[in-house]
Amino acid sequence: MQLFATDHHPVPLPDGHRFPMGKYASLRRRLVGEQIVPAAAIAPAPPAPLEAVERAHDPAYVRAFLAGALPGRAMRRIGFPWSPALVARTLASVGGTLAAARAARESGFAGSLAGGTHHADRAEGAGYCVFNDLAVAALDALADGWACRVLVIDVDVHQGDGTARLFAGDARVFTFSIHGARNFPLRKARSDLDVALPDGTGDDAYLAAFERGLATAFDRARPDLALVQAGVDVLAEDRLGRLALTRAGVARRDAHVFGELRRRGVPAAATLGGGYAEPIEASVEAHAGTWRAAREIFGAR
Repeated sequence: MQLFATDHHPVPLPDGHRFPMGKYASLRRRLVGEQIVPAAAIAPAPPAPLEAVERAHDPAYVRAFLAGALPGRAMRRIGFPWSPALVARTLASVGGTLAAARAARESGFAGSLAGGTHHADRAEGAGYCVFNDLAVAALDALADGWACRVLVIDVDVHQGDGTARLFAGDARVFTFSIHGARNFPLRKARSDLDVALPDGTGDDAYLAAFERGLATAFDRARPDLALVQAGVDVLAEDRLGRLALTRAGVARRDAHVFGELRRRGVPAAATLGGGYAEPIEASVEAHAGTWRAAREIFGAR
């Protein structure tokens, strides 16, 4: 199971900033320390080539971000202060998902210990998302010709609105998002399949809705590549969540999606997505559980 990490690109944030940048290095250490993934299977994510990024994003937006020339309001919408370190990490985050999707073509499954930046649209970022790594990876596989139909499975508590808008009307990419109905973004996009859940939804109701939705998505998408946005901000402890899943419920979710991917023989790349628990260790443990489930299902080949 090949994974790609981005914590070799630390990004300094102001004191009190609520984005948990440290969780990425903590997760990598936990995966290795608990022998979920051997250290040799985790590679530094390479930077995404600009031609790949610009398949999904307006070149003027891409170049303005890289040069630090976006207006202040655009950076405030993204939620990070601009810095050269942010540029390096952003390109690595996209590059990790791109590399994982390419690796999945050969091995059946790979992943990124970052990514899942599903709020980024063609010419703007939002919600801690600069470029949409899912869109870049999907378009790369389609351009290369090895995939003809891509399924995006987004289980983050926040709707994958940027991904939905980027692929609106594109029959090659099917977008499935299961999320909190009253959570960010306030104005939802229209995915190919949306499952919006009320505040406080717990394990059993969530999993029943997810299993129905996933079966429908597979039937309608008929994919030869899947990209999974495996956010764990559905946890009850998550301060940006509003749903009420336990870590056991998240583990059941992950085991189900990975089991279905393997059963159907669909190559897949998974990304990290959101996780903002207080304390952050609850999110790190849930993220670790995602890769534990992947190892158990895809490791026994």
